[in-house]
Amino acid sequence: MATFNKVNDFVVNAVHNMDLESDQIVVALSNTAPSSESTNPTTDGNGVLANVTQIAYTNLSSRNVTTTSSTQTSGVYKLVLADITLTASGGSVSPFRYVYIYNDTVTTPADPLIGYYDYGSSLTLNDGDSFTVDFSEANGVLQIT
Repeated sequence: MATFNKVNDFVVNAVHNMDLESDQIVVALSNTAPSSESTNPTTDGNGVLANVTQIAYTNLSSRNVTTTSSTQTSGVYKLVLADITLTASGGSVSPFRYVYIYNDTVTTPADPLIGYYDYGSSLTLNDGDSFTVDFSEANGVLQIT
């Protein structure tokens, strides 16, 4: 299973701009390592979708994620997202290795990144293939203490 990597800018954007309980969370796919981007989206001040080289989403199902819960217990906040299954339909989907999670509701900054998963090697979905992003219901996609 791929490991979640929090984007540093998420912390300030979450405090200033996000309502993770109701904002629309979306996945973005890339085959370019964050450190190889023209502007590294994991570097402080660069944590927005515009700094990610996305693949073409032709033939891919919806990338909108459902928030299951956004709660705090004993001072620990946990964001739980429903797993999402991406399906190729009508043709193949370009190779991708990185699955980013971003907030599509926030406009300042536009499309701030929350984090990403690195799957270790490129994946290609052929027509009819599916890929499930497992967001771990037990631990949530992230916890803030």
